[in-house]
Amino acid sequence: MIDCQKISKVAGVEVYPSSVVESGKGVYFMGRKCDERFIGCVGGPCLSDSSKVGEIDGKCVCLGTKNAANAAAIREALPWTSPQCLGLKTSAGLGDRLGLATPGHIRAIRGTGIAPVLAQQSIRELARTKRTPQEVIDCTTFGVLQEGYRDGFGSDADHLQESADIDRTVQAGFTQFTIDPGRHVVNGTDSFTPVQAAAEYERLDFKTLEITNTGLLEMYVDKPFTLEGGSGVAFDDEDFLRAAVKYGNAVAHVVRMYRRLCEKCKRSFEVEVSVDETDTPTSPAEHYFFAAELKRLGVKWVSLAPRFVGRFEKGVDYIGDIRSFRSTFEQHVAVMRTLGPYKISIHSGSDKFAIYQIVAELTGGLVHLKTAGTSYLEALRAIAGTQPGLFREILDFARGRYETDKQSYHVSADVSKVPPASSIKDADLPVLLGDFHARQVLHVTFGSVLAEGDGNRFKAPLLKSLRANESVHYDAIQKHIAKHLQGFIPFVKK
Repeated sequence: MIDCQKISKVAGVEVYPSSVVESGKGVYFMGRKCDERFIGCVGGPCLSDSSKVGEIDGKCVCLGTKNAANAAAIREALPWTSPQCLGLKTSAGLGDRLGLATPGHIRAIRGTGIAPVLAQQSIRELARTKRTPQEVIDCTTFGVLQEGYRDGFGSDADHLQESADIDRTVQAGFTQFTIDPGRHVVNGTDSFTPVQAAAEYERLDFKTLEITNTGLLEMYVDKPFTLEGGSGVAFDDEDFLRAAVKYGNAVAHVVRMYRRLCEKCKRSFEVEVSVDETDTPTSPAEHYFFAAELKRLGVKWVSLAPRFVGRFEKGVDYIGDIRSFRSTFEQHVAVMRTLGPYKISIHSGSDKFAIYQIVAELTGGLVHLKTAGTSYLEALRAIAGTQPGLFREILDFARGRYETDKQSYHVSADVSKVPPASSIKDADLPVLLGDFHARQVLHVTFGSVLAEGDGNRFKAPLLKSLRANESVHYDAIQKHIAKHLQGFIPFVKK
C-alpha cells in the first residue's frame, strides 16, 4: 500500500488515512483542503473531471471533485461503498439531511453489530432540502469511503406515496423502499356507526384487493386467530368493518406501489410498510388485518411500522404511559411473529430513550429504529459551539417559522417558551439543544433553514462551518447516536 503521507504531499490535500484503499490497479483515497473534499486515485482508471497533480513511483496521481460520476466510479471499483439489503438484521436508520453526517453515524454504529441504513431520506425531506435521491446515495458513498467502512449498509427511500417516487429512487440505486399509504388510511372509524361503517366498506377497492366484499368479510368475522405465545385477535361484524374501512384502501395502495416496484426494480430490494403517520393508533387486531391482507396479496416486506399508542413527537422522548405501551407493543410483536417474521419499525424513533429497552427486549432484536432529525439537531449543536453568531440567527429565524413549518409534524412545542437568541449567553447556546421546546422548534424548521434563494442566508455558511469543524460535528453525532443504540446491542440479531 502506498504511504498515506506520501499521497498527501503529492496531492496537496490532507488525506483521510482510513479512506486509502487498493483496488485492482489503483489506489483510491479521499482528502480535504480547507472546507473542500476531493476524491483521488493513484494509478488505475482516471476519475471524472480529475486532473493530474503528480506521480508516485511512476504512477499518475489524479484528483477530482465529489460528483455523481466519481461516486459511481467508486461504487464500481469498491463494491462495499454501495448499499445492500439488510434482511432481518437489527438495524438503525440514520437520516442525514445535510449530506455530511455519515462519518459520525459510522463511528457511532461501528462494532455494535447493528446494521446501519446510512442513506435514508423521505420524499418530504428531499423536497424541503432541495436534494435529489441520487445526491443522498452519492454523499453516503463518499462518507463510507472516508471512514473505510466495509461492514455493509442499507439505503432507505422513505415515505414513498406516489409511483413517481418509486421511479426516481429506483434509478438512484436505493435498496429499501418504505411505502407510506397514510393518505389512504381512514381515521376516526372508532366513532362510525354500524351503518356508516357498512356504507364505507362497500366503497373499498375490492378489485385491487382481489376479493368480493362478502368474501373478505367471511375470512375474518367470527374466526378467532391465535397468535404466537397463546394470545389472539378476533373480529365481530363491527370490529371487522371498522378495521377494513380504516386500512382496506391503504392495503390496496401498498399493493399497487409494490407491484410498480417489482416492475421497475430489477435488482434485489426490500420493502418497509409504514402507517405510523396517522391520527389514531393501530390496534393489534388492525395490525393483524393489515399484515394478513398484504401477505394474501403477495406483498413481501422486511419491516412494518404501525402507529403505536402514546405520542412519538419529533426530537423528544416518548410521551405516554409506559405500561400501556409495553402491553400493546407485546401484542404487536405477537402479530409480527405469527405473520412474519418481519421487523417492527419504530418511526420518529429519535430520542425515545424511555422505550428502547422495551422494544429491544420484546422483539428480540427484530427491530428497525428510524432516526433523522436528531442528527440535524446535533449539527446545530456543533454550530452553537463553534459559530454562535450563525446559530443565533438560525434560532431566531426558526422561532419565526415554527407555526408555519410544524403543520405536517406531530409536535407540541410552545414557541413562546424558546427564548430569543439575544437573551442567551454563548456558553449556554449548546445547552438549548437539550430543551424540549427548542428541540422541536429547531427540528421542524430545517427545510426553511436549508432553503436556497429568496434571501435565505443560512445553508452555505452552515455547511461551510460544519466542514471546517468536522471533528466537532462528528463527535456530537457519534455521542448522541451511540446513546440511541446502547439498549439494542444486547439483543442484536445478525
